[in-house]
Amino acid sequence: MGYPVVLKLLSQTITHKTDVGGVRLNLNDEASVRIAYRAIEASVREKAGPGHFQGVTVQPMVKPEGCEIIIGSSLDPQFGPVLLFGAGGQLVEVFKDRALALPPLNTTLARRMMEQTRIFTALQGVRGRKPVDLAALERLLARFSQLVVDERWIQEIDINPLLASADLLVALDARVVVQGPEIRKEDLPKPAIRPYPTKYVRPWTMKNGEPVTIRPIRPEDEPLMVRFHETLSERSVYFRYFHMVNLSQRVAHERLIRICFIDYNRQMALVADRKNPATGEHEILGVGRLTRLHGVNAAECAALVSDQWQSQGLGTELLQRLIDVARDEKLDRLTADILSENRVIQRVCEKLGFRLRYSPEDDVVKAELAL
Repeated sequence: MGYPVVLKLLSQTITHKTDVGGVRLNLNDEASVRIAYRAIEASVREKAGPGHFQGVTVQPMVKPEGCEIIIGSSLDPQFGPVLLFGAGGQLVEVFKDRALALPPLNTTLARRMMEQTRIFTALQGVRGRKPVDLAALERLLARFSQLVVDERWIQEIDINPLLASADLLVALDARVVVQGPEIRKEDLPKPAIRPYPTKYVRPWTMKNGEPVTIRPIRPEDEPLMVRFHETLSERSVYFRYFHMVNLSQRVAHERLIRICFIDYNRQMALVADRKNPATGEHEILGVGRLTRLHGVNAAECAALVSDQWQSQGLGTELLQRLIDVARDEKLDRLTADILSENRVIQRVCEKLGFRLRYSPEDDVVKAELAL
């Protein structure tokens, strides 16, 4: 082994190793390791009992240059898995500098979570220290939250301390508690926020041969949605919203954040995402939205396609995908209101099996599809 090393208690029952003398640092030779092993074993037997000692782990000694933080998750009776981020190390329960959030996180939400803590100031660099690689820490938090969502058998998990410096992020210690064998898979706690529904991400090719990816919308799609609305004509806006809505209203941050950051349990928005071959940048060509109706097992649907990409079958495909989502979500019916002069969408709905009925009091065509 390379020296120096660290010896840490291996125990399935003891969480705080230092409380029972379960950590020995800066061991520079074999003799020191043997002495430290016996010292840890004796200390644990004396302070906790012989049944709590299962051995030790040997790890390379890391210079403690940086900030010690904690990343963790535990189960809440109402919300399911809840994430924790804050100041870590031996005094984590003394300082109680922490922020809570619900998984899953993206990098933006991870940054907002970090900003709620006092240690975030230190992470940005103080007293001549270089700032921590915050972008890497954001990605780590997002991936950690995805682990919690994907592995529902995890009851508790924490990385403490996670040493964060300008050059590296390294887990110095970690703990995982899993659900017992008596818990059935269908009874495992679910996250309060539904994860990004990757099963609805699928490629498609338009009539002109252009490939697109039709996928659920994401919070980070807000800039793409701004550019999408800039491509819409007044006629397209009127047909979609039944009245004129100016561009500044449509792209207002307060509005777009509600449209892009959605609860996938209550609504689903699918976007047609194309990578522009000339610029390499992504652009949204169309949006289809399904919104559950209150008090009934039904939803309202609508679609909007950029003028440049109309007549390529994209609107029909978006509506068909929404129908597939509705069936997958076990809804009973889909409805849509269509302006009477919007003959194109009426024909598309008829083609997809909707039953159309003109409502003279509203001057709209009511479309309904039994699922």
